[in-house]
Amino acid sequence: MGLQAVNLRVGDTVEQVVVDELTRTQLVMYAGASGDLNPLHSDEVYATRAAGFPSVFGHGMLTMAVSGRAVTDYVGDGRLRRFGGRFSGQVWPGDTLTTRLVVESIHDEGGEPFVALAVVTVNHHGEVVFSGSAEARIDP
Repeated sequence: MGLQAVNLRVGDTVEQVVVDELTRTQLVMYAGASGDLNPLHSDEVYATRAAGFPSVFGHGMLTMAVSGRAVTDYVGDGRLRRFGGRFSGQVWPGDTLTTRLVVESIHDEGGEPFVALAVVTVNHHGEVVFSGSAEARIDP
């Protein structure tokens, strides 16, 4: 049995560490898996000397993907109906990311219960790097 409407309240909050000390290897692995081979994410010399950044940094979609994992871990497989958001900060090697989910509403659509969630991911300094929302089907 999955997440149940009877067990949820507006304002319920859960948090999950989704990345513990992001590594350069993880950045390169994501680049290969996603096909986004922009050297800003994997070439330290290019990122620092040519582009002027302090280091390589994570893909925005990597941040969204790990945030999405927290959502699906909470609501269960095959239940997500909508997920989107905005990147608001860069993610650097060594960052630990935590995603917080807040129940915004529990509502019925066509006789089926759904939960709407606020999704916020912060780094270990408490800076928001991703914010968005999700909606998923839940059990009654």
